[in-house]
Amino acid sequence: MAHRRTFLCFRNVTFTYGGAAAPAVCDLCLTIPRGWTGIVGANGCGKTTLLRLAVGELDPASGRIGGGRQGLYCEQRTDTPPAQLGAMLQAADAEARRLRTLLGLAPDWAGRWGTLSHGERKRAQVAVALWLGPEVLALDEPSNHVDRGTRAWLQDALASFSGIGLLVSHDRELLDGLCRQCVFMEPHRAVLRPGGYSRGAHQQRLDRETTRRERDRADRALELLVDEAARRREQTARGERQRSKRGVAARDHDARARVDAARVSDGKSGRRLRQLDGRLARATARRDEIVVTRQHALGVVMPGLRGQRRHLAVIPACAVPLGREHSLRVPALVVGPGERVGLVGPNGSGKSTLVERIVAGLKLPDERVAYIPQEVDRTRSREVLLGFRALPHARLGRAMTLVRRLGSDPARLLQSEEPSPGEVRKLLLASCIESEPYLIVLDEPTNHLDLPSVECLEEALAGCAAALLLVSHDGRFLARLAQRLWRIAPGGAPGSWQLEERDIGELEAGPAGR
Repeated sequence: MAHRRTFLCFRNVTFTYGGAAAPAVCDLCLTIPRGWTGIVGANGCGKTTLLRLAVGELDPASGRIGGGRQGLYCEQRTDTPPAQLGAMLQAADAEARRLRTLLGLAPDWAGRWGTLSHGERKRAQVAVALWLGPEVLALDEPSNHVDRGTRAWLQDALASFSGIGLLVSHDRELLDGLCRQCVFMEPHRAVLRPGGYSRGAHQQRLDRETTRRERDRADRALELLVDEAARRREQTARGERQRSKRGVAARDHDARARVDAARVSDGKSGRRLRQLDGRLARATARRDEIVVTRQHALGVVMPGLRGQRRHLAVIPACAVPLGREHSLRVPALVVGPGERVGLVGPNGSGKSTLVERIVAGLKLPDERVAYIPQEVDRTRSREVLLGFRALPHARLGRAMTLVRRLGSDPARLLQSEEPSPGEVRKLLLASCIESEPYLIVLDEPTNHLDLPSVECLEEALAGCAAALLLVSHDGRFLARLAQRLWRIAPGGAPGSWQLEERDIGELEAGPAGR
């Protein structure tokens, strides 16, 4: 379709969710041109809210957005298929055929959504959104779950969009490759910076350093004025004592003349003190206008324990069914105490299905297994949040400290009706840390997490004594943490997959978007 609009304008936009103590976005002023604009920031800072406002799913409490919003929001979650998926899979137009080929969609995907991997579902979401061709397209984490081989195809597909695109992502490669500018969302403000993520993040660091220096100079100037005002007031107090005629003899005309002269001088001194008070007030106002973004300390410790059993997980040789026609052949496998295993393979090859089967078969003592699945649906997300709210005060305090150390605002999170996928992951990681497990099983743990949180998680797992089973498309993440590699590759027959244990040196450790 013809994309008629050139700009999307936010003018002093504020939005607050019902029951929340603070707005999700406040006094937002942005002008977003045609092309892709990245939206970056910590989990829970309002990125998804901005997208939903942009396409008209939410209406601002105050302010206005452009004129008329005709847009489409493609959400993070993959719980349900897009409404137009069936039509897109059957469409005969050139764009539908191009997208189906480019993103590897199969004709039967609409009828078997429940058997698709989350990576396949995400590709279908993006394909339908591009095929519909809205004036404003808002994509929320489109590269989540997508395997390394498909990422370049995804970027090519998105590059063909000619409308106004808003891209929420923690994928640095995608943001750098697509975006002409990025909105950096910080507490109480949003700043539009030119270029992709890397250029904008560099400018953000420079801006923060400049602001800190300006604040330091303003603080020093204010301290000097405060000291000067204190000296002037002390001088004025001494003058008051000198100007008093109490105790001066009535006939001591010289003394009385000196007091009168001091009173005249005091008038000038009083005016100077009042002027100084004005300067002090202006310096205080200038200092308060320089807002330094508060940087909370990040980083957590994952205090897992080294199991005492010879084998923590034993997987017999088997064939794992993947839907009606596909299967994954698995040789006999074991995971011992303290071992670190990376599991890799294309979308739809059965990685999550295998992990679920392994976890279901574990019989460790005291249930010392921590498992975080690839996706948590809305219902389960709300249950997780309610479970944390019900914790005793001391345990809740410890858990929320961990959430803070992973980069999210615990007060805002506890007030929300539904946590974001990234915030749910942080809550589950907090539970994992509290449980001190022997074995930690994480399926795509970096999905939905903001970049600082990914780095925190890497550091925590690197120092953890527990055994690790990590499923990920993030090569750098696995290269740092894994010691063994389970790779899934196509088997001999169509629809067949085969798991093989390979040398960890075969892992592609290049950037997988983070």
